[in-house]
Amino acid sequence: GFGVDSLNEGLIAAGACLHYLLETKHEHSSHITKISRIDEQGYVWLDGFTMRNLELLNSSSFEGQSLVRILDKTQTPMGARLLKRWVALPLYDLEKIQARLDLVEFFVNESQLNRVITTILAQIGDLERLVSKIAVLRASPREVEKLKLILLQIKELKNLAPDVKNKAFTDLIGRLDACESLFAIIEKSLKEEPAISVQKGQVIATGFNAELDDLRALSFSGKDYLVKIQQEEIARTGISSLKLGFNNVFGYYLEVTHAHKDKVPDTWIRKQTLTSGERYITEEIKSYEQKVLSAEEKILSLENQLYMELLQSVLLYMEPLQINAQSLAKLDVIVSFSNVSIENNYVKPVLNMSSTIDIIKGRHPMIEKSLPIGEMYIPNDVYLDTSTQQIMMITGPNMSGKSAVLRQTALIVLMSQMGCFVPAFSATLGLTDKVFTRVGASDNISSGESTFMVEMNETANILHNISDRSLVLLDEIGRGTSTYDGISIAWAIAEYLHAYAPHRAKVLFATHYHELNALAKEFPRIKNFHVNIKEVGTEVIFLRNLLEGGSEHSFGIHVARMAGMPKEVLDRAEEMIEILESSRTGQANLEEAINNLKKKYQAENVKENKEHSKTTDSAGCQLSFIQLEDPLLSEIKEEILTTDIDTLTPVEALVKLHAIKKKLKA
Repeated sequence: GFGVDSLNEGLIAAGACLHYLLETKHEHSSHITKISRIDEQGYVWLDGFTMRNLELLNSSSFEGQSLVRILDKTQTPMGARLLKRWVALPLYDLEKIQARLDLVEFFVNESQLNRVITTILAQIGDLERLVSKIAVLRASPREVEKLKLILLQIKELKNLAPDVKNKAFTDLIGRLDACESLFAIIEKSLKEEPAISVQKGQVIATGFNAELDDLRALSFSGKDYLVKIQQEEIARTGISSLKLGFNNVFGYYLEVTHAHKDKVPDTWIRKQTLTSGERYITEEIKSYEQKVLSAEEKILSLENQLYMELLQSVLLYMEPLQINAQSLAKLDVIVSFSNVSIENNYVKPVLNMSSTIDIIKGRHPMIEKSLPIGEMYIPNDVYLDTSTQQIMMITGPNMSGKSAVLRQTALIVLMSQMGCFVPAFSATLGLTDKVFTRVGASDNISSGESTFMVEMNETANILHNISDRSLVLLDEIGRGTSTYDGISIAWAIAEYLHAYAPHRAKVLFATHYHELNALAKEFPRIKNFHVNIKEVGTEVIFLRNLLEGGSEHSFGIHVARMAGMPKEVLDRAEEMIEILESSRTGQANLEEAINNLKKKYQAENVKENKEHSKTTDSAGCQLSFIQLEDPLLSEIKEEILTTDIDTLTPVEALVKLHAIKKKLKA
């Protein structure tokens, strides 16, 4: 659908790559059969921010799980690679998505066939990589033998098709080619369990090449003949201890001990003297040795030649083998989707061309797999459209699960357009063309960008690229700057998305600024929701279910308490929130609010001091226990100091104490 001119840059780049391969002596490139572009119109637009924030391919934390890790039940490396491609490139084509979903549903329902195919796929391995190694003539004999076994497994798969009444499955299996003629070539020419390398010999099968068979016979029988010479020389010379040996210096030899060296014939040629005896060669041994060594060299050369011819024969089947690899990878991913759907209780989504997202009891696919044993994930409903509920304004405490609701909604949408079942009770979804997220923030210090700058860059990118079919997730917009700046920016963005943006994107807007709940009064397509909590005394229990209506508190100090913050910090934070709340509600300006709070706490301190025997003054300094200007106390002090405690009996001490008490009462 694209002219050559529109692909000009791509053609130049591809040509440069091929030229580089030739320059670096990679002449074998027959497996590179075509180039094509990724048509952005056929896939969901996901920017780098969104892919990282939704953890599609990699988790942002050490112990976290990515979506790929959850969905990957593939049996082959090529299936695993294709799965990553499908996750990174969800489809924007209703017919293709539906075809994938229908095939996944077929395997969900056909458990026996599912198990059989999973077992077969587990024996296939990486056909895609193997084909590329054959294409550059670098496949080892063991790898060519593996290709033969893969072709056997493909034949097993094709044998399943006649008994299955599903067109999508039979079409997919129909693309497979067992390449029976190639199988016959490998079977005939390659030895069973061949050597790991051609240089090791024993690669080509017996009976495949007559010259090779003759050379092998000469090599093996030649060694037998040398042993026969040894036996004949023993009989002729009477040297019973005569040995036949071989070394790399002068080849085969006869070894005689010093006790028998007088029996050595004159025709033998002495080559080496040892402490235990002497070594000799004969013309007959040398002659036959040449034939044996020559045969071994010729065997190695001929086997190498025949093996390269075998690889050239396999090259003729490159196209069907590549199609096999692609089809097997697709089958592997489809079966993986079906198995993960069964294991995790996913459901088939309903996709259409409406502008609605209607998810009942949706769950986060990664979080639900990471919960402690016995703890259930709390599902939530999400409804968005472009006419009645375009923006869901979600408030609630930190840690209550706002971000999880946002992420799970995007993940359910994307999983459905990958062709996978989704974690929900039901999901009816209008096709989504772009997913944007502003979830979390991180500094980009190396580029001179602060957290807030990164946040604004990401948000600007969203506002400039939304469409009527876009899904936008905004989480804690404006938190990287001052409170009033943050609320103002968040308010303006929500207002723009509702009233002024050229397209009505569907938006989930999570915020701890509960002031933004007022937007729902001004704009009809903004609806308020909150993540529910339950207060028990001073404790807050996160119920994590989404309810209509906004929340009034953020409970940030409670979260700080859960994190183990020192009590002094928490107490001071409680004081400061009173100052700021009274200032913000218009009861007083900030300076007046601080002064009022100081007076309040000073009054409370005075009251507390009185209740504790007046041991402190208003400045917090320790008071003297005895006020010396009081005559009575001075008298009692003098009496105590002059008492000789060392000679005082217990009864006398009680009497004296009673007298002091009587004076004080008077």
